[in-house]
Amino acid sequence: MAKSITFIVQPGGQLRGEARVPGDKSMSHRSIMLGSLAEGVTHVKGFLEAEDALSTLQAFRDMGVKIEGPSGGCVTIHGVGKHGLKAPAKELYLGNSGTSMRLLSGLLAGQPFNCVLTGDKSLSGRPMKRVTEPLAKMGAVIKTTEKGTAPLEITGQAGQLQGIDYIMPMASAQVKSCLLLAGMYAQGETSVTEPAPTRDHTERMLAGFGYPVKRDGSKVSINANGKLTACEIDVPSDISSAAFFLVGASIAHGSGITLKHVGINPTRTGVIDILRLMGANIEILNQREAGGEPVADLRITSSALKGIDIPEELVPLAIDEFPVLFIAAACAEGQTRLTGAEELRVKESDRIQVMAEGLRALGVEAQPTPDGMVIQGGGKIGGGTVESHGDHRIAMAFSIAGLRASAPITILDCANVNTSFREFKDIAKALGLALICEESVE
Repeated sequence: MAKSITFIVQPGGQLRGEARVPGDKSMSHRSIMLGSLAEGVTHVKGFLEAEDALSTLQAFRDMGVKIEGPSGGCVTIHGVGKHGLKAPAKELYLGNSGTSMRLLSGLLAGQPFNCVLTGDKSLSGRPMKRVTEPLAKMGAVIKTTEKGTAPLEITGQAGQLQGIDYIMPMASAQVKSCLLLAGMYAQGETSVTEPAPTRDHTERMLAGFGYPVKRDGSKVSINANGKLTACEIDVPSDISSAAFFLVGASIAHGSGITLKHVGINPTRTGVIDILRLMGANIEILNQREAGGEPVADLRITSSALKGIDIPEELVPLAIDEFPVLFIAAACAEGQTRLTGAEELRVKESDRIQVMAEGLRALGVEAQPTPDGMVIQGGGKIGGGTVESHGDHRIAMAFSIAGLRASAPITILDCANVNTSFREFKDIAKALGLALICEESVE
């Protein structure tokens, strides 16, 4: 029996206080993957105990890796070495996690065993050709559905993969990471050139585990002549999760919050840059480094936002944060225009279409375009019912909209919030959002 979750947000209020949001999802995934392939025992703190990252953890357990935890964000991984994975006894089920599926497809293409990657209905509809096609150029054998979607049937090509020099047609950290992981098992050098900067957690963490990675401008290269050595990882708070409260405190009059130990990797801070361009008051305090990643405390106080044309070079640096940035745009004075974000149409939902429909349902003038949206801000956000289409970031974004709404907002199909940010409801309520969570069994 499936559990259905509906969020109901009462209008108005303000956010006050301080919070530490859970660990970065991208880094949590990669800590399990690289820790499993390392020699020795890796200790992880700040691991995100949400369903997506747990799907990755379970997949490596299914391939013979002993992993203790998670308990209080701590995980202990007994690495099996680069060539120590074993064939899983059954299909690897990855739930809703596109990161798990895309990165694992590269990692498993060069193993000495076959496996099948499956996921839930949402993941099974998401495009996988963006990774399977370049992997095929390396000699990988991966069978998809006719539409290029999961399940992925991977025939291991141990010792057979060939390095390639791949120029990505679209900026995507998942594609880059997938090919770099495959390159650890390929003959010769594998290089990936990106058209715009994307998050670089894979390269940073590979280096943290002692694996040689070359960077030359927009080009990243790797080869099979390296090994991973166990290390200690302290996962920073996820800026994608912090983004909901960055926007909430910016738009709700009288708000003032501090978010602790947030990752401010320069490939991820587009949301801060965009909000600052709109007039947000965000201070970066106590900057330091944790496990090779820059972290800081963020202090946000409410301010009058203005509409902007979002610079296209910032789009890949904020790709996951646009649902809540659209809420900021709805509250800003004047027009906000987003272009160059066609990737939003192939996320957990078509985030451009779904956000536009939800904003219109609340009385906001929002016009979707093929690669973005035009939002007329400054008007009133009304109440109403919004369909999240099972997309966790859509559900959380419209929860934040309640801070400026004139009537209650009901958000349907919110169960997938647990895939990325299980603590969202509790932190939001503790900071002052009037959120009610209703559960029913279907």
